[in-house]
Amino acid sequence: MTGKSDRIDYGVLMHDAMRGLIAKVLDRVSREGLPGDHHFLISFDTNHPGVDIADWLQERYPEDMTIVLQHWFDNLEVRDDDFTVTLNFGDHPEPLVIPWGAMKTFVDPSVEFGFRFEHRDDDDPDDPGGMEEEAPFSEVETEDAPRKEAEVVSLDRFRKS
Repeated sequence: MTGKSDRIDYGVLMHDAMRGLIAKVLDRVSREGLPGDHHFLISFDTNHPGVDIADWLQERYPEDMTIVLQHWFDNLEVRDDDFTVTLNFGDHPEPLVIPWGAMKTFVDPSVEFGFRFEHRDDDDPDDPGGMEEEAPFSEVETEDAPRKEAEVVSLDRFRKS
């Protein structure tokens, strides 16, 4: 068999699926607006090929940037390779182009959902799928289960002396 890998790269497949899910969510928001208390924190690599942001933003955020889609955003457009949005920076609207591959995290704090995209070098044989120990997190709520506040737990009490 030529051109086929000897393993299934579940990490890459999962990342592709999550990017598709996020694209569907953003596409819906572009048509219908944000429902309820939903809002998004999206961090991305500002050096990724295809990222298009103002020079002054690139200087201020030379490696990565986190944007918030909540109260004011405009011109949200979802495309095959990226999404575009105009955000307000100190009463100065700036258009941003963010390729899907540049995305580092996507979080919707209103429902405690988030995903971290782990970037990897394809040459690293010790990193199957590019995943670190941290997995995607989400919490499903039902009418019978009231929303819980976040709790910080120190890992020190679980360590062996």
